[in-house]
Amino acid sequence: MWADLKARLLYAGKVRITGEEADTFIARSRAGPGAGGAGSVFFSMNGRRVRLTLSKTAGAEIVHKGNGQAILLFEGQEYTGVLEKPGHHCPRQAYLTVTGSCVYRCRYCNVWRNPGTRRSIDEIEQMVSDVFPDIDAISLTSGVLTDTREEEDYVLGVVRRLRHFNLPIGVSIYPSPGTSERLKDAGATEVKFNLEAATAELFSLMCPKMNREDAISALLAAVSIFGKDHVFSNIILGLGETDEEMTACIENLCRHGIMPVIRPLTPGGDLVHYQPPGPERIVRIARILEQNLLRYGLDPKNALTMCPACTGCDLIPGRDT
Repeated sequence: MWADLKARLLYAGKVRITGEEADTFIARSRAGPGAGGAGSVFFSMNGRRVRLTLSKTAGAEIVHKGNGQAILLFEGQEYTGVLEKPGHHCPRQAYLTVTGSCVYRCRYCNVWRNPGTRRSIDEIEQMVSDVFPDIDAISLTSGVLTDTREEEDYVLGVVRRLRHFNLPIGVSIYPSPGTSERLKDAGATEVKFNLEAATAELFSLMCPKMNREDAISALLAAVSIFGKDHVFSNIILGLGETDEEMTACIENLCRHGIMPVIRPLTPGGDLVHYQPPGPERIVRIARILEQNLLRYGLDPKNALTMCPACTGCDLIPGRDT
């Protein structure tokens, strides 16, 4: 039941909140699909969660009863659950954007349209301290302020500073040759290098200034360094790929020990006219992912950081199914 309900909620995408004041439960993002928006909430039932963007005009409604107790009104049904307090960006993690701007102009992304600042290492350390010890992990993502190597060097400094918290640290940046070794030496626990699109042709269309082979090479190298269940790659579902193309991408990653994170498209940037994938397709692809994870011995329940540990934006086999 949960997988089908979550797929329909991911497709709807938005919710309005009524009832008691809920500001402490609202997360705001500087990167990803919610960058620059009104914020989002994490609604949870029996330990399974979904992230929904706030909108005063949304059809779905969450009635906050106070202290996080909530009722979701959706498609004529009521669901009793809770609102989870975010650490930073998502529950139980300090998931932080290091640099809130980017020199790349990927068509699905809004970050380069609304550039933010680079956080200082002192600021990042303080942000983690603010939510410690009520978190289980630290996750870092970043745009590219000037070039990829300069960005990596800065993020390495952040990772070194945060090691004293003795928490798993996940990092998602644009990689260069040797990035995984340097991140591991600095103290990172997991990495996520994003292929973004299921095919090379779609990647070239969506990210014309980036090189998909950089991510592929980095992912292959990372598995021997971080181990299976600790190397991830986001693949956006709904950019124009067929089910067969998505299946081939999933199988290829899993075969090499890389865990795909299938992210339903949130139309934005140049893709505001795109239709997000429907609930049936979200579930169908999640089942294909589940089959390949089992076939190649990968288990998302072992993930410690970032999206596979959060599950809010994606249908994650083993955690949601």
